[in-house]
Amino acid sequence: MKVEVLASVMNASLPETVQHMNLQSDAVIINQCDRLGQEEMQISPGNGRIRFCSFPDRGIGRSRNEAILRAEGDICLFSDADIVYEDGYEAAVLAEFERNPRADMIIFNIEVEEERRTYHITERKPVRWYNCGRYGAVSFAVRRESLLQSGITFSLLFGGGAKYSNGEDSLFLTEFIKKGYRVYTAPVTIGREEAGESTWFHGYNEKFFHDRGVLYHYLYGWLEWPLALRFLYAHKGMLCTEVSLQQAKQWMREGIQEAKEHGSRR
Repeated sequence: MKVEVLASVMNASLPETVQHMNLQSDAVIINQCDRLGQEEMQISPGNGRIRFCSFPDRGIGRSRNEAILRAEGDICLFSDADIVYEDGYEAAVLAEFERNPRADMIIFNIEVEEERRTYHITERKPVRWYNCGRYGAVSFAVRRESLLQSGITFSLLFGGGAKYSNGEDSLFLTEFIKKGYRVYTAPVTIGREEAGESTWFHGYNEKFFHDRGVLYHYLYGWLEWPLALRFLYAHKGMLCTEVSLQQAKQWMREGIQEAKEHGSRR
């Protein structure tokens, strides 16, 4: 089996991206820029075929979907420009799939700064739809055959460059699990995220809470409001330092209502 990294970058160059990310496997890199183009390079004989596709389109969901369309590897590993992989990451990923042949997807550790950390995996266990919202797409390694069979793509409404701030990865993972595909965690670190300015997070403001309300509608359906309240009360010490809890509730409720008025489209 082969691992293929599916990465989304912006205004990048092929050699710099390969070096910066420490790519050692096959990869499809979607470069959001102002031109159309395609380049290719081989890292080493028989391994590390890098395809670099440039598009003038914007949006993380669009980029990831373009990469899926071009994927050829057995295992697809989603990534971004700010991910730097550990030496031997391909072997580490393949070892986990060999250890767990039932897995359609395995979620790995990507080291991030403590204030941005939403999870740290310490054991191997199944992931369920109700507790999968903490994982980002850069931690997903998925069998390409299962991914294509599922027909699931990344939302164009959520994430960097889209109408709503983030959540495309949670929607993707939730839908994948609800369709019956098996997802597990692995306590294996395969890379780290370099600190940098977020493309979507600009504080716990009206847009943050409003967009989170929209996301909760698409993620949880009729459980949207109970789970929104759980989220607010569980994290109010962090979320409500500049706005009141009541205001945050109101903004999330408005987001939920907007999503309901637009139906089930995502």
